[in-house]
Amino acid sequence: MARRQTHIFLVAGEASGDQLGAALMRALRAADPEISFSGVGGEAMAREGLVSLFPLSDIAVMGLLPVLARLPRLYRRIEQTARTIVESAPDCLVIIDAPDFTHRLARRVRRASPSVPIIDYVSPSVWAWRPGRARAMRAYVDHVLALLPFEPQAHARLGGPPCTYVGHPLVEYLDLLTPNAEEAHARETKSPLLLILPGSRTAEVAHLMPVFGKTLELVSRQGVALDAALPVVAHVESAISKELRSWPAKPRLISQDQKFAAFRRARAALVASGAATLELALAGVPMAVAYKVNPVEALLRFLVKVDSIVLPNLVLGEKAIPEFLQEAATPQALADALAPLVVGGAAREAQQRAFVRVRERILAAGPRPSARAAAIVMEAARNNLARRTNMCDR
Repeated sequence: MARRQTHIFLVAGEASGDQLGAALMRALRAADPEISFSGVGGEAMAREGLVSLFPLSDIAVMGLLPVLARLPRLYRRIEQTARTIVESAPDCLVIIDAPDFTHRLARRVRRASPSVPIIDYVSPSVWAWRPGRARAMRAYVDHVLALLPFEPQAHARLGGPPCTYVGHPLVEYLDLLTPNAEEAHARETKSPLLLILPGSRTAEVAHLMPVFGKTLELVSRQGVALDAALPVVAHVESAISKELRSWPAKPRLISQDQKFAAFRRARAALVASGAATLELALAGVPMAVAYKVNPVEALLRFLVKVDSIVLPNLVLGEKAIPEFLQEAATPQALADALAPLVVGGAAREAQQRAFVRVRERILAAGPRPSARAAAIVMEAARNNLARRTNMCDR
């Protein structure tokens, strides 16, 4: 009898997960050209052939207060997705990040259809806060695919599910982040490029743009010649442009298509904590990092169990990059940290040495994270398919 087509159900909950899901679909199809997909995703996964159950925008929500505001819709979509998974009986379910949605979904699927293997692509930050989630995940997650090299050890320590470091997706874009000789030389010019990166979310922009504007003004007053540029994403461009009207020293806006080219030429960066800090580290761009949240979320800081929220610092296990959070994120503090990175000296050289170690650790899983992730998903799916076949043959 011919082998039945392998069926993978994927659920991404936001734009970054959509990109991960698309790369995983390509890698899975390379391993099995006859594979079929269904699930929830965005434009990137749609280009790979996924017909999403509903628009990704229905569930792509971040932060405590926005999640609370949309709970009724989120619960309806969870129930709809769980029902579809149980009815379609896939060989494997892959949930991708967005734990507020995907973990609730996984628990429902495990109760209704316990034989479906569930793989979590992107570990929740159990090492940072709510560490009890790791042990709780064992009830509904069979394997975690980690993007950060320290996460398997964290899950083992906390009693979480089996966890494998498959590599960070940025590994597949290292060529785009690595400067050539001409670009490296551009970092040493008399008026070097300074990147301003206030985040890609509306709340981040609202909290950090005023601080970053005053920081840039203070650095400029110190006589530091700069060519400042701000990569902007479309959905926050109007908010950024409005804020820039009050900046005495204005950066030029560049598109996301120009971002990595700017990273390869940049001398230093002023950046919101987030994925961009790892991109900058891999590009070798020294940085000062800031982050602010609303007062309600700030009250939850006592739950955080790590000394740093900056990804390169977490990868290294040390504070190699200065970070300024909440009330500590003042223009003067940021300017004092940023100016030496532009001028040069010990602080700049220390970060550059740290970036070499960051790159080594991120590359430890190999150059193709999506292929490594796909191999684990295929193994789970094929084992499940073999189990079903054996049961039918009895």
